[in-house]
Amino acid sequence: MTWLDEGALYSQIGLFLSEDLGRGDITTQAIVVRNTRARGRFLAKQPMTVAGLEAAEAVFSTLDSQQQLEAFVSDGEEVEAGKVIARTSGFADVLLAGERVALNLIQRLSGIATLTRRYVRAVEGTRAQIVDTRKTTPGLRMLEKYAVLAGGGRNHRFGLDDGVIIKDNHIALAGGVAAAVKRARDSVGHMHKIEVEVSTEQDLREALESRADVVMLDNLSPEETGRLTQLARALAPDLLLEASGGITLENVRAYAEAGVDLISIGALTHSAPAMDISFKIQPG
Repeated sequence: MTWLDEGALYSQIGLFLSEDLGRGDITTQAIVVRNTRARGRFLAKQPMTVAGLEAAEAVFSTLDSQQQLEAFVSDGEEVEAGKVIARTSGFADVLLAGERVALNLIQRLSGIATLTRRYVRAVEGTRAQIVDTRKTTPGLRMLEKYAVLAGGGRNHRFGLDDGVIIKDNHIALAGGVAAAVKRARDSVGHMHKIEVEVSTEQDLREALESRADVVMLDNLSPEETGRLTQLARALAPDLLLEASGGITLENVRAYAEAGVDLISIGALTHSAPAMDISFKIQPG
């Protein structure tokens, strides 16, 4: 996914605004004279990789179709503290009504992009690519996975209908790695690759004998990941290998140097801190 589905984006934005506005912004209605014009600007208050500008614009244009956001940077661009990211002007009640939702989105998505960029930089010079997971906020998966792309990462499967990944619970229910892979291969179409999670050498050998397309080395140390990666490369040179579980900024380089192709990190979306961004409004 390298783009945002506009229809899905505006549908989600409508729900977000409905949650926040309810029956109307009673504070603004009580204080601000109707048709008052105003200007607002988004200001980065710490270094970050920006993401979510299109989502922020969609918030304001949902409230007023004439409202536009003038961006001074692009999603995926790194900025320093003090940088004006974007500005907008229009009716004051529109700016006030959309302020919180727009900020929530751009702060959250910039946080994901910023953390992703740190992981991507940590593995530069290796074959490994940083990928996300399904550990996303319900309702925000499209936007959060977009933010991973903005940070230089790659997307793993979007949902359960998007690819076959056989995990430990599937294996337990199927009675073993080989049985699980065979059932999957007998059932899914030829267009689907089959990935299977393993954590032992025996499981790895079963996965290879069953002709799995991708193997996830899960919850192993960098040293054990390296050992099983060497074994897998010797037996199946074209096999795609993924490392997952317990991976942090401190040890991600070690996993990358173990020789895997992909490193999946749930923290990109479930633990990224929101970035500090302000939205200041002035008359005008």
